[in-house]
Amino acid sequence: MESQKSKKVVLVGNGAVGSSYAFAMVNQGVADEFVIIDLNKEKVLGDVMDLNHGAPYGMSPVKVKAGDYKDCQDADLVVICAGVAQKPGETRLQLVEKNTKIFKSIVSEIMASGFDGIFLIATNPVDVLSYVTLKTSGLPKERVIGSGTILDTARFKYLLSETFNVSPSSIHAQIIGEHGDSELPVWSNANIAGQPLYDILKKDPEKSQLIDEIFVKTRDAAYDIIKAKGATYYGVAMGLMHITKAILRNQNHVLTVSSYLEGEYGEEDVYVGVPTVVNKNGARNIIEVPLNEKETEQFNHSVSVLKEIQDSVSHLV
Repeated sequence: MESQKSKKVVLVGNGAVGSSYAFAMVNQGVADEFVIIDLNKEKVLGDVMDLNHGAPYGMSPVKVKAGDYKDCQDADLVVICAGVAQKPGETRLQLVEKNTKIFKSIVSEIMASGFDGIFLIATNPVDVLSYVTLKTSGLPKERVIGSGTILDTARFKYLLSETFNVSPSSIHAQIIGEHGDSELPVWSNANIAGQPLYDILKKDPEKSQLIDEIFVKTRDAAYDIIKAKGATYYGVAMGLMHITKAILRNQNHVLTVSSYLEGEYGEEDVYVGVPTVVNKNGARNIIEVPLNEKETEQFNHSVSVLKEIQDSVSHLV
């Protein structure tokens, strides 16, 4: 019997998010080989030693090593967490010009290695930087994915689960749009353990008063975390691992990742967080969930915000 091809993942950017993702990778044993690239080579060497020492206690063996862009040549997946971090009080979109220049350089070097796999982008503003990666790399749109609103959706499900006292896995609700201030909840399709949320709220008016508060807490969570500890990293790292498993294990999992629209939801030439089937080929296809009139208006606004930012850096791409 022919042996299965080993899975190789390269991480670019070993800061708080990248190193948290690396820790999750070794714990969950999703790849066979894991390469870390960062300008701070000394820290990379330290993390590689530390992670390899812990690897025997992971779910399955992962060989961790320090590397450079040449290591991307035969990688199945390159995850980019590099870039300037979001500062307290700074929106994700204010980061765009600085990180666009950084990404253009990084992606160009990766493609020069002969890389022909899938990009997963985590750096903010993630929707715009996914667009920059697509245009710089020349890869098919299916093979450039952003982390999108996967973390926002997880935050949303957590808060709803606390309100309705059921497991987050029994909550089916999504945040779509920009990973940022213009994102929106799809209340019209939300259900709690199979029951439409709107039907539950008709019977429980007290909970209706909590709904707007739940969304505000979801949307503003990053600002609260940054104020408290300087950065968000554990949640997004676990979200990245969730996407990684969907790709490397060919799970056909529907995730609210940042995908490139070509007519879906009536929009063109923009990356935005929408439900997408993710498998070994990347973003297999976008799921167009029905939106009510208000949600459609909010989604169109979110897309317009992203397009305006895209246009502001189009001269750099």
